[in-house]
Amino acid sequence: MIEQAINPKIKFCKRIIDIVVSVAILIIFAPVMAIVALMVWRDSPGPVIFSQQRIGLSTKHSTQLFNMYKFRTMVADAEKQSGAVWATKGDSRVTKIGRFLRNTRLDELPQLVNVLRGDMSLIGPRPERPGFYQRLETQIPYFAERTFLVQPGITGLAQVNQGYDTCIDDVRTKVGYDHSYALSLNYPLQWLAMDLYIAAKTIVVMVTGRGQ
Repeated sequence: MIEQAINPKIKFCKRIIDIVVSVAILIIFAPVMAIVALMVWRDSPGPVIFSQQRIGLSTKHSTQLFNMYKFRTMVADAEKQSGAVWATKGDSRVTKIGRFLRNTRLDELPQLVNVLRGDMSLIGPRPERPGFYQRLETQIPYFAERTFLVQPGITGLAQVNQGYDTCIDDVRTKVGYDHSYALSLNYPLQWLAMDLYIAAKTIVVMVTGRGQ
């Protein structure tokens, strides 16, 4: 079903937009990223850029794994003892600067490099962590199909309407958003309207600091 819902022309246009917009944002926000990097470095010990393995686009024959980049928002080795767990509201592992970066979504600017590399798109379903994947696929119908032939995104319909995942119920709600977005990729006008809506709402979240 999802395979048939992807228009090749939309896929091509989407990739061109990803490249052009990512390059433009990296150039315009280069001073901001330098300041953010300095803030993270001074706020707590640990690497400025945090790399984490995620599951990307899947096809009939394979599923892509890639390292997603973010500005570090938690203390170093935050999951050394607990293993992979969702962040919770008021999570003590989140640093002071990290909380600001999460609220404004500035922590996700390094993911533009992932977009240029072809790991991600600007807009799409959020890439999940391998540590959660098997559990989610077992408990949530059609979870694995959310990234079937659809590249994961920095922002998306689910992200702007719900925010970060804190439990499995959050993910269950997001799956519906993700499939709705995938279906829009068959209709040029619907896709364009959807992407413009998501982009506009993402800007509002960043400016108002309503990210989670």
